[in-house]
Amino acid sequence: MVRALVPWRIRVNRILKATVFLFATLYFLVDAIFLTFAKSLANWIAAHWIFESFRAWIVSLPPYATLALFALPVAILEPVKPMAAYLVGTGHVGTGLTFLVAGEILKLMLVERLFCLCRDKLMTIPAFAWIYWKYSAAKDCITSMKAWQVVRRWSLVVQYVIRTRALKLKTAHSPRRVIFQSR
Repeated sequence: MVRALVPWRIRVNRILKATVFLFATLYFLVDAIFLTFAKSLANWIAAHWIFESFRAWIVSLPPYATLALFALPVAILEPVKPMAAYLVGTGHVGTGLTFLVAGEILKLMLVERLFCLCRDKLMTIPAFAWIYWKYSAAKDCITSMKAWQVVRRWSLVVQYVIRTRALKLKTAHSPRRVIFQSR
């Protein structure tokens, strides 16, 4: 009887691994897409002088206080995803997608900015350094796969098309200067 369960366990294990891989790939892909917007928005906000004192305060924090501050946006904004799924599931697709996009961009923007400011300090915490190493290894494993590279190429093509169309729309709607020539 024990031998009959072994093939079943192997099949379940393969299905589970494939499912986890699919979700991890989708998660990294969505984060990569949102991260392009979040980085540019974070850099734009950080360029304002009003945030300079806040940046100095963050840099002055000790490592574990920095870790708590680093975890705060994740703890607050991560529940936005299930909330958005609930809204989409109940028929409020626009509101759910707006919640998802806004929450994800805000979370990634804050986490990315905090990580850029405090990376060296956070790496002094052994558990954080170990988790970051594991995260980087998983990300490198997924991004080295052929399927990821194909999807990445497609996303770059889509980004190029969107940028060129936006530029055409911007130039088409901008006021034209009329140059008068004297005779």
